[in-house]
Amino acid sequence: MSLLQIERDGAVTTLTIDRAETMNPLGAPGDGDEFARVCSEINADMSVSCVVLTGAGRAFSAGGDVKAMRDKTGTFGGSTPAISDGYRNNIHMMLRALYSIRVPVIAAVNGPAIGLGCDVACLADIRLASDKAKFGVTFLKLGIIPGDGGTWILPRVIGMSRAADLFYTGDVIHAETAKEWGLVSDVVEHDSLLDTAMEKAQKIAAMPPHSLRQSKMLLRQGQQVNYDTALEMAANTQAMMHTTQDHAEGVAALLEKRAAQFKGE
Repeated sequence: MSLLQIERDGAVTTLTIDRAETMNPLGAPGDGDEFARVCSEINADMSVSCVVLTGAGRAFSAGGDVKAMRDKTGTFGGSTPAISDGYRNNIHMMLRALYSIRVPVIAAVNGPAIGLGCDVACLADIRLASDKAKFGVTFLKLGIIPGDGGTWILPRVIGMSRAADLFYTGDVIHAETAKEWGLVSDVVEHDSLLDTAMEKAQKIAAMPPHSLRQSKMLLRQGQQVNYDTALEMAANTQAMMHTTQDHAEGVAALLEKRAAQFKGE
């Protein structure tokens, strides 16, 4: 059975992590390949403008498979070099694939997002939480460290002090605290989570496809470069956008006081 269940609604693709019986653990052999394939297909399809990522059952993802860690199997088995390569060639492949999605990603966090599961949620552009959601990066409680690059991911979302607080204590926070800390944009009733996420996704998907993808690229690049470089990138990208038919349509729609109809041209 596939890890990711895929549904399409217009320009929105929903990816559901589907190991509900075990709270959607991640990192089993082959997970990286599946994420890489699915994310590559999304990037190649210009008719996709937004992705919603969620979990099946009562969890978003409880993180790595603790039983596999105990039994030293799969990604967590073998010699030290073998385990290291397991992270590089499987878990890191999964994370790189998710991070490389060119369209906006909304994480609809329906339940616990722990360890690797929390870091996966943090790779989304927008996070919405059910009132049943919980967040934690509990690696140290297992005698390990964030092997998924979480020490790079989480401080960029909630700042160094609060990220350090979560890493060093292993505490798990509830959805309302996550909202207060800026980990999620909003908290909604559990039964309305996917509807809320889909409403936002459809609103995003109504934007011009090329501008949408370029805006995500500039947001990501802007975290790594100085302001002068960001300005140069903006000038070059903006020049391209000014030559598109979608730009002409957006201007015309505003002046004519009507809704724009963007076609990705």
